[in-house]
Amino acid sequence: MQCIRDRFRIWEIEMNILHLKYVISIAENGSINKAAEELHVAQPNLSRVVKEMEADLGIRFFHRSSKGMLLTPDGELFVNQARKILEQIDEMENLYKEKKAGKQGFSISVPRASYISDAFAAFSKTLGKEKVEIFYQETNALQALKNILEVGYNLGIIRYAAGYDKYFKQMMTEKGLKGEIVAEFKYVLVMREDCGLAKTETIRFSYLQQYIQIAHADPYVPSLPLSAVRNEELPQTPRRIFVFERGSQLDLLSENPETFMWVSPLPERLLRQFHLVQRECAENQRVYRDMLIHRQDYQLTELDKRFITELTQSKRACITRKK
Repeated sequence: MQCIRDRFRIWEIEMNILHLKYVISIAENGSINKAAEELHVAQPNLSRVVKEMEADLGIRFFHRSSKGMLLTPDGELFVNQARKILEQIDEMENLYKEKKAGKQGFSISVPRASYISDAFAAFSKTLGKEKVEIFYQETNALQALKNILEVGYNLGIIRYAAGYDKYFKQMMTEKGLKGEIVAEFKYVLVMREDCGLAKTETIRFSYLQQYIQIAHADPYVPSLPLSAVRNEELPQTPRRIFVFERGSQLDLLSENPETFMWVSPLPERLLRQFHLVQRECAENQRVYRDMLIHRQDYQLTELDKRFITELTQSKRACITRKK
Protein backbone atom coordinates (compact mmCIF):
# COMPACT_ATOMS: atom_id res chain seq x y z
CA MET A 1 0.00 0.00 0.00
CA GLN A 2 2.82 2.44 0.84
CA CYS A 3 4.31 1.91 -2.61
CA ILE A 4 0.98 2.83 -4.16
CA ARG A 5 0.80 5.98 -2.03
CA ASP A 6 4.28 7.05 -3.14
CA ARG A 7 3.54 6.52 -6.81
CA PHE A 8 0.23 8.31 -6.43
CA ARG A 9 1.88 11.41 -4.92
CA ILE A 10 4.32 11.64 -7.85
CA TRP A 11 1.70 11.01 -10.50
CA GLU A 12 -1.03 13.28 -9.09
CA ILE A 13 0.98 16.40 -9.97
CA GLU A 14 0.57 15.76 -13.70
CA MET A 15 -2.85 14.12 -13.64
CA ASN A 16 -5.86 15.63 -15.36
CA ILE A 17 -8.38 16.52 -12.65
CA LEU A 18 -11.18 15.23 -14.88
CA HIS A 19 -9.65 11.78 -14.77
CA LEU A 20 -9.99 11.74 -10.99
CA LYS A 21 -13.66 12.53 -11.39
CA TYR A 22 -14.00 9.70 -13.89
CA VAL A 23 -12.74 7.05 -11.47
CA ILE A 24 -14.82 8.44 -8.60
CA SER A 25 -17.98 8.42 -10.73
CA ILE A 26 -17.45 4.79 -11.77
CA ALA A 27 -16.91 3.83 -8.12
CA GLU A 28 -20.06 5.64 -7.00
CA ASN A 29 -22.24 4.30 -9.83
CA GLY A 30 -20.76 0.79 -9.91
CA SER A 31 -20.90 0.94 -13.69
CA ILE A 32 -18.88 2.48 -16.53
CA ASN A 33 -22.05 2.97 -18.59
CA LYS A 34 -23.84 4.87 -15.80
CA ALA A 35 -20.72 6.93 -15.11
CA ALA A 36 -20.43 7.79 -18.82
CA GLU A 37 -24.04 9.01 -18.82
CA GLU A 38 -23.50 11.09 -15.69
CA LEU A 39 -20.28 12.63 -17.02
CA HIS A 40 -21.54 13.03 -20.61
CA VAL A 41 -18.52 11.10 -21.88
CA ALA A 42 -18.56 8.33 -24.47
CA GLN A 43 -18.23 4.95 -22.77
CA PRO A 44 -15.25 3.78 -24.93
CA ASN A 45 -13.35 6.99 -24.12
CA LEU A 46 -14.03 6.54 -20.41
CA SER A 47 -12.83 2.94 -20.50
CA ARG A 48 -9.68 3.97 -22.37
CA VAL A 49 -8.82 6.69 -19.83
CA VAL A 50 -9.24 4.29 -16.90
CA LYS A 51 -7.01 1.67 -18.57
CA GLU A 52 -4.31 4.28 -19.24
CA MET A 53 -4.43 5.44 -15.62
CA GLU A 54 -4.16 1.87 -14.37
CA ALA A 55 -1.18 1.26 -16.67
CA ASP A 56 0.57 4.44 -15.47
CA LEU A 57 0.16 3.48 -11.81
CA GLY A 58 0.61 -0.25 -12.24
CA ILE A 59 -2.59 -1.11 -10.37
CA ARG A 60 -6.19 -2.12 -11.04
CA PHE A 61 -8.99 0.15 -9.83
CA PHE A 62 -11.91 -2.24 -10.30
CA HIS A 63 -12.87 -5.85 -10.70
CA ARG A 64 -16.11 -6.93 -12.35
CA SER A 65 -18.73 -8.91 -10.43
CA SER A 66 -22.41 -9.71 -10.62
CA LYS A 67 -22.97 -6.51 -8.65
CA GLY A 68 -21.07 -4.37 -11.15
CA MET A 69 -17.72 -2.60 -10.97
CA LEU A 70 -16.26 -2.99 -7.48
CA LEU A 71 -13.18 -1.23 -6.15
CA THR A 72 -10.05 -3.26 -5.48
CA PRO A 73 -8.09 -2.39 -2.28
CA ASP A 74 -5.73 -0.27 -4.40
CA GLY A 75 -8.70 1.30 -6.13
CA GLU A 76 -10.31 2.19 -2.82
CA LEU A 77 -7.10 3.88 -1.66
CA PHE A 78 -6.89 5.79 -4.96
CA VAL A 79 -10.49 7.00 -4.74
CA ASN A 80 -10.05 8.16 -1.14
CA GLN A 81 -6.94 10.14 -2.11
CA ALA A 82 -8.67 11.53 -5.21
CA ARG A 83 -11.62 12.79 -3.15
CA LYS A 84 -9.23 14.59 -0.79
CA ILE A 85 -7.47 16.26 -3.72
CA LEU A 86 -10.74 17.44 -5.24
CA GLU A 87 -11.91 18.76 -1.87
CA GLN A 88 -8.70 20.77 -1.50
CA ILE A 89 -9.04 22.13 -5.03
CA ASP A 90 -12.63 23.19 -4.34
CA GLU A 91 -11.53 24.79 -1.07
CA MET A 92 -8.83 26.85 -2.74
CA GLU A 93 -11.07 27.82 -5.68
CA ASN A 94 -13.68 29.07 -3.23
CA LEU A 95 -11.01 30.98 -1.32
CA TYR A 96 -9.82 32.85 -4.41
CA LYS A 97 -13.37 33.45 -5.64
CA GLU A 98 -14.09 35.10 -2.31
CA LYS A 99 -10.97 37.24 -2.67
CA LYS A 100 -12.16 38.44 -6.05
CA ALA A 101 -15.45 39.33 -4.42
CA GLY A 102 -13.63 41.62 -2.00
CA LYS A 103 -13.06 39.21 0.90
CA GLN A 104 -9.75 39.11 2.73
CA GLY A 105 -8.15 35.73 3.35
CA PHE A 106 -6.27 34.33 6.33
CA SER A 107 -4.96 30.76 6.59
CA ILE A 108 -2.66 29.15 9.14
CA SER A 109 -1.68 25.68 10.38
CA VAL A 110 -0.56 25.46 14.01
CA PRO A 111 0.44 22.94 16.70
CA ARG A 112 -2.13 21.98 19.35
CA ALA A 113 -1.20 24.79 21.72
CA SER A 114 -3.64 26.67 23.92
CA TYR A 115 -1.66 29.92 23.93
CA ILE A 116 -1.99 29.95 20.12
CA SER A 117 -5.68 29.10 20.32
CA ASP A 118 -6.18 31.98 22.77
CA ALA A 119 -4.39 34.31 20.37
CA PHE A 120 -6.63 33.15 17.52
CA ALA A 121 -9.76 33.79 19.61
CA ALA A 122 -8.53 37.31 20.42
CA PHE A 123 -7.68 37.82 16.73
CA SER A 124 -11.22 36.86 15.73
CA LYS A 125 -12.57 39.71 17.86
CA THR A 126 -10.65 42.22 15.73
CA LEU A 127 -12.44 41.26 12.52
CA GLY A 128 -15.42 43.56 12.98
CA LYS A 129 -17.69 43.78 9.93
CA GLU A 130 -15.01 43.00 7.37
CA LYS A 131 -15.58 40.36 4.70
CA VAL A 132 -13.10 37.60 5.48
CA GLU A 133 -12.42 33.92 4.83
CA ILE A 134 -10.47 32.27 7.67
CA PHE A 135 -8.79 28.84 7.73
CA TYR A 136 -7.31 27.63 11.04
CA GLN A 137 -6.01 24.07 11.33
CA GLU A 138 -4.40 22.37 14.33
CA THR A 139 -1.97 19.77 13.02
CA ASN A 140 1.60 18.49 13.17
CA ALA A 141 4.76 20.09 11.77
CA LEU A 142 4.91 17.94 8.64
CA GLN A 143 1.33 18.73 7.61
CA ALA A 144 1.83 22.43 8.35
CA LEU A 145 4.74 22.43 5.89
CA LYS A 146 2.69 20.57 3.28
CA ASN A 147 -0.18 23.01 3.69
CA ILE A 148 2.10 25.90 2.73
CA LEU A 149 4.06 24.12 0.01
CA GLU A 150 1.24 22.13 -1.61
CA VAL A 151 -2.22 23.18 -0.43
CA GLY A 152 -1.94 26.97 -0.48
CA TYR A 153 -1.96 28.05 3.16
CA ASN A 154 -0.18 31.35 3.77
CA LEU A 155 1.14 30.84 7.32
CA GLY A 156 2.18 28.01 9.59
CA ILE A 157 3.65 27.48 13.03
CA ILE A 158 5.87 24.44 13.48
CA ARG A 159 7.11 23.08 16.82
CA TYR A 160 10.40 21.29 17.30
CA ALA A 161 13.06 20.57 19.92
CA ALA A 162 15.75 23.28 19.95
CA GLY A 163 18.46 20.67 19.44
CA TYR A 164 17.14 20.08 15.92
CA ASP A 165 17.34 23.76 14.97
CA LYS A 166 19.96 23.25 12.22
CA TYR A 167 17.85 20.60 10.46
CA PHE A 168 14.81 22.84 10.30
CA LYS A 169 16.80 25.89 9.18
CA GLN A 170 18.40 23.85 6.40
CA MET A 171 15.00 22.56 5.30
CA MET A 172 13.57 26.10 5.30
CA THR A 173 16.34 27.32 3.00
CA GLU A 174 15.96 24.37 0.63
CA LYS A 175 12.19 24.85 0.31
CA GLY A 176 12.20 28.63 -0.02
CA LEU A 177 10.59 29.31 3.34
CA LYS A 178 11.16 32.06 5.88
CA GLY A 179 10.83 31.53 9.63
CA GLU A 180 10.80 33.50 12.85
CA ILE A 181 10.86 32.04 16.37
CA VAL A 182 7.74 33.17 18.23
CA ALA A 183 8.16 31.19 21.45
CA GLU A 184 10.76 29.13 23.33
CA PHE A 185 9.82 27.02 26.34
CA LYS A 186 10.12 23.76 28.27
CA TYR A 187 7.11 21.49 28.42
CA VAL A 188 5.21 21.46 31.70
CA LEU A 189 2.95 18.74 33.06
CA VAL A 190 -0.76 19.44 33.23
CA MET A 191 -3.24 17.36 35.24
CA ARG A 192 -6.45 17.64 37.26
CA GLU A 193 -6.31 19.51 40.57
CA ASP A 194 -6.87 16.32 42.56
CA CYS A 195 -4.39 14.19 40.58
CA GLY A 196 -1.71 12.61 42.77
CA LEU A 197 1.00 14.31 40.74
CA ALA A 198 -0.42 17.72 41.62
CA LYS A 199 0.27 17.02 45.29
CA THR A 200 3.87 15.89 44.70
CA GLU A 201 6.44 18.46 45.75
CA THR A 202 9.08 17.51 43.16
CA ILE A 203 7.95 15.50 40.12
CA ARG A 204 10.43 13.13 38.48
CA PHE A 205 10.14 11.04 35.32
CA SER A 206 9.76 7.81 37.30
CA TYR A 207 6.65 9.14 39.06
CA LEU A 208 4.79 9.32 35.73
CA GLN A 209 4.87 5.56 35.14
CA GLN A 210 1.78 4.89 37.26
CA TYR A 211 -0.37 7.44 35.41
CA ILE A 212 -1.97 7.58 31.95
CA GLN A 213 -0.27 9.87 29.47
CA ILE A 214 -2.39 11.75 26.94
CA ALA A 215 -0.15 12.08 23.90
CA HIS A 216 0.02 12.89 20.22
CA ALA A 217 3.04 11.66 18.31
CA ASP A 218 4.72 14.33 16.17
CA PRO A 219 8.39 13.31 15.95
CA TYR A 220 9.10 14.76 12.49
CA VAL A 221 12.60 16.20 11.95
CA PRO A 222 13.90 16.86 8.40
CA SER A 223 16.69 14.52 7.25
CA LEU A 224 16.53 12.34 10.38
CA PRO A 225 15.02 8.84 10.62
CA LEU A 226 11.92 8.49 12.78
CA SER A 227 13.65 6.00 15.11
CA ALA A 228 16.44 8.46 15.92
CA VAL A 229 13.98 11.22 16.81
CA ARG A 230 11.82 8.96 18.97
CA ASN A 231 14.84 7.89 21.01
CA GLU A 232 15.32 11.49 22.16
CA GLU A 233 11.69 12.20 23.05
CA LEU A 234 10.52 12.64 26.62
CA PRO A 235 10.14 9.33 28.53
CA GLN A 236 7.08 7.30 27.60
CA THR A 237 4.70 5.63 30.04
CA PRO A 238 3.22 2.11 29.83
CA ARG A 239 -0.31 3.55 29.42
CA ARG A 240 -0.89 6.16 26.74
CA ILE A 241 -3.95 7.56 25.00
CA PHE A 242 -3.26 9.22 21.65
CA VAL A 243 -5.67 12.11 21.07
CA PHE A 244 -5.15 14.47 18.14
CA GLU A 245 -7.76 17.10 19.01
CA ARG A 246 -6.93 19.66 21.68
CA GLY A 247 -10.47 20.04 23.02
CA SER A 248 -10.78 16.29 23.64
CA GLN A 249 -7.41 16.30 25.39
CA LEU A 250 -8.64 18.95 27.84
CA ASP A 251 -11.89 17.03 28.42
CA LEU A 252 -9.95 13.87 29.28
CA LEU A 253 -7.66 15.72 31.66
CA SER A 254 -10.56 17.39 33.44
CA GLU A 255 -12.54 14.14 33.83
CA ASN A 256 -9.86 11.58 34.68
CA PRO A 257 -7.53 12.29 37.65
CA GLU A 258 -5.24 9.45 36.50
CA THR A 259 -4.19 11.33 33.34
CA PHE A 260 -1.49 13.89 32.58
CA MET A 261 -0.07 15.56 29.47
CA TRP A 262 3.13 17.36 28.44
CA VAL A 263 2.19 20.82 27.12
CA SER A 264 3.47 24.29 26.40
CA PRO A 265 2.30 26.50 29.29
CA LEU A 266 -1.48 26.97 29.37
CA PRO A 267 -3.43 30.21 29.87
CA GLU A 268 -4.74 30.70 33.41
CA ARG A 269 -8.26 30.92 32.01
CA LEU A 270 -8.13 27.33 30.75
CA LEU A 271 -6.62 26.02 33.97
CA ARG A 272 -9.51 27.51 35.94
CA GLN A 273 -12.15 26.44 33.41
CA PHE A 274 -11.09 22.78 33.37
CA HIS A 275 -9.92 22.60 37.03
CA LEU A 276 -6.36 21.82 36.01
CA VAL A 277 -2.93 22.64 37.37
CA GLN A 278 0.39 22.71 35.57
CA ARG A 279 3.63 21.65 37.19
CA GLU A 280 7.27 21.53 36.18
CA CYS A 281 9.27 18.30 36.11
CA ALA A 282 12.69 18.69 37.71
CA GLU A 283 14.38 16.34 35.22
CA ASN A 284 12.96 17.89 32.06
CA GLN A 285 15.51 20.26 30.51
CA ARG A 286 14.43 19.83 26.88
CA VAL A 287 13.72 23.18 25.17
CA TYR A 288 11.15 23.52 22.37
CA ARG A 289 10.62 26.26 19.82
CA ASP A 290 7.55 27.42 17.92
CA MET A 291 8.46 28.99 14.58
CA LEU A 292 6.15 31.08 12.39
CA ILE A 293 6.78 30.17 8.73
CA HIS A 294 5.72 31.35 5.28
CA ARG A 295 7.12 31.47 1.77
CA GLN A 296 10.07 33.81 1.30
CA ASP A 297 8.24 35.83 -1.35
CA TYR A 298 5.03 36.14 0.71
CA GLN A 299 4.12 39.60 2.01
CA LEU A 300 2.29 39.64 5.33
CA THR A 301 -1.22 41.06 5.08
CA GLU A 302 -2.97 43.33 7.56
CA LEU A 303 -4.83 40.28 8.93
CA ASP A 304 -1.57 38.37 9.33
CA LYS A 305 -0.05 41.24 11.30
CA ARG A 306 -3.09 41.43 13.56
CA PHE A 307 -2.83 37.74 14.36
CA ILE A 308 0.92 38.01 15.07
CA THR A 309 0.23 40.88 17.48
CA GLU A 310 -2.28 38.74 19.41
CA LEU A 311 0.10 35.77 19.29
CA THR A 312 2.89 37.85 20.84
CA GLN A 313 0.63 39.07 23.63
CA SER A 314 -0.65 35.57 24.39
CA LYS A 315 2.92 34.21 24.43
CA ARG A 316 3.93 36.86 26.93
CA ALA A 317 0.95 36.09 29.17
CA CYS A 318 1.43 32.30 29.13
CA ILE A 319 5.04 31.43 28.42
CA THR A 320 7.02 34.45 29.55
CA ARG A 321 5.02 34.33 32.79
CA LYS A 322 6.34 30.80 33.47
CA LYS A 323 10.00 31.74 33.15
